[in-house]
Amino acid sequence: MDTKHKIIETATDQFMRFGVRSVTMDDIARQTGVSKKTIYQEFADKNQLVYETFQAALLQDTQMVDDLPRVKDGVIEHLIGLFNYMKSRFGEVNPFVLNEIERYYPQCWQLFEDFKQEHILEKIIEVMETGKEEGYFRSEINTQITAKLRVEQMMISFDPIKFPPSKYNMVDLQLEIFEQFLYGIFTEKGRAAYLKQKLSQA
Repeated sequence: MDTKHKIIETATDQFMRFGVRSVTMDDIARQTGVSKKTIYQEFADKNQLVYETFQAALLQDTQMVDDLPRVKDGVIEHLIGLFNYMKSRFGEVNPFVLNEIERYYPQCWQLFEDFKQEHILEKIIEVMETGKEEGYFRSEINTQITAKLRVEQMMISFDPIKFPPSKYNMVDLQLEIFEQFLYGIFTEKGRAAYLKQKLSQA
């Protein structure tokens, strides 16, 4: 692993665990096992490090979602894969991270906005359209509106005022919202198939 990649990997771990603002360049240097001078040879400042770290994390998320069972090979299998991915992914995320990114790192936030529109929203639309065709989702649902609603549901869980981290576990919160969304759009066929597949993996 080259030095730059090692620094990004360490920064990702530290930011996700403790938040972006509270982690210093000294912390990252110490955890990486390099000097602060070495970090500044790779990154002009903390803003650049945060940007490249956040960019790498989004690319990793994109790859992980793309590696799930493909929608065309089974909508229900894809949903179960997504459920399991969320259990592992959101257990690593400090709920304040996105709030900090939005407030203090506008370039990173734009990356995330693009990611939501170009990847998350498109994937939700694909799943919903295929699910409607196969009879798993209610045919009368407006896909565009419902897909956007799903994106906003995901985002609201990161609001520390509405869902204080001291009261709500991020994994439990995301999974509860996810399944309530699914049960609202499932047909009876979809609900039965989802529960059967979920129980078979329990």
